[in-house]
Amino acid sequence: MENHSEGRRVTIEDVAREAGVSVSAVSKVVRDAYGVSPQMREKVSAAIEKLGYRPHAGARAMRGRSYTIGVMVADVSAPFQSEIVEGISDELESTPYQEIFVTGLAPDRQVRRIEALIDRQADGLILITPWMSTAWLEELGARVPTVVIARHGGADNFDTIVDDDYLGARLMVDHLVELGHRRILYTGHPSGGLTRPYVLAHTARGDGYVEAMKRHGLEPDIIETSYSERGGYEAAQEALARPEPPTAIFAGADIAALGVLRAAEERKLRVPEDLTVAGYDNIYASTIGRVSLTTVDQSGRLTGSKSARLLLERLDGRTRPVHYVVVPRLVPRGTSAASAKRPAGHL
Repeated sequence: MENHSEGRRVTIEDVAREAGVSVSAVSKVVRDAYGVSPQMREKVSAAIEKLGYRPHAGARAMRGRSYTIGVMVADVSAPFQSEIVEGISDELESTPYQEIFVTGLAPDRQVRRIEALIDRQADGLILITPWMSTAWLEELGARVPTVVIARHGGADNFDTIVDDDYLGARLMVDHLVELGHRRILYTGHPSGGLTRPYVLAHTARGDGYVEAMKRHGLEPDIIETSYSERGGYEAAQEALARPEPPTAIFAGADIAALGVLRAAEERKLRVPEDLTVAGYDNIYASTIGRVSLTTVDQSGRLTGSKSARLLLERLDGRTRPVHYVVVPRLVPRGTSAASAKRPAGHL
């Protein structure tokens, strides 16, 4: 083996060769990254000690920029997240930066995908609905310029963009109450163990619904499934089978509202005459004439473009954290109407 005690500096490639592992694996051990096995850590540490390797703190700065932006999308099947991605791509189109997309819904998978982006020297990160702990995100933001979307609570080391979910939910509940509805069901999504105030948008949205219902003297009614077409369908099936079903179903996401509409159609319920249905996000599908979904607009494209602009500011040297709040807007359409005299679901 070559003697590295004299001459050139020992590199990470030398360590990888000595340990018989990839450069990425050595990088993870050096950074104390998530998901490194004890055996891998021991093997790489032994090679580092044998060769006398010292990580070069200035290597990243010396290398310069890669002009790549890592974008982590939690759920590629979610239409609203796709609209955010379009906003990011549009904003970066006129810049020298190229986005790289990864996906992962479970927290451990998200962490692995983010670490992979760092290993590939992404200059900055945009994370859409990250599920990992706030402490982990703060540590990440201290290492790499980062913007986080749909995570409430603010931050010290990264920028955040959120919709005012409390206001959006209140706007919808107020609209439904004005129409005469009193039995208003909300379809929710699990919190994933995140604690307030550092919660994702769906938890904050559910909190806004509860507060608005109580303000009107009404009893909150939540069925928690998932923000998906199937999740909305299952929640509606359960609710509409009750002896006294809701007269209005407020789905926490438009994609779930589409599932509610399917359940209503199967039961031969007329929307909005027998059942009012509302969503949240104002995705493109909600604007289609045959759907015409009453919803809350939070502008996915604006969220995406703003996140890219904030990250570019970070890359230009800004370190002060920014917490940007998107103001939601009620969009009444054809799926909401005054409460019928007879109970919804009565055939």
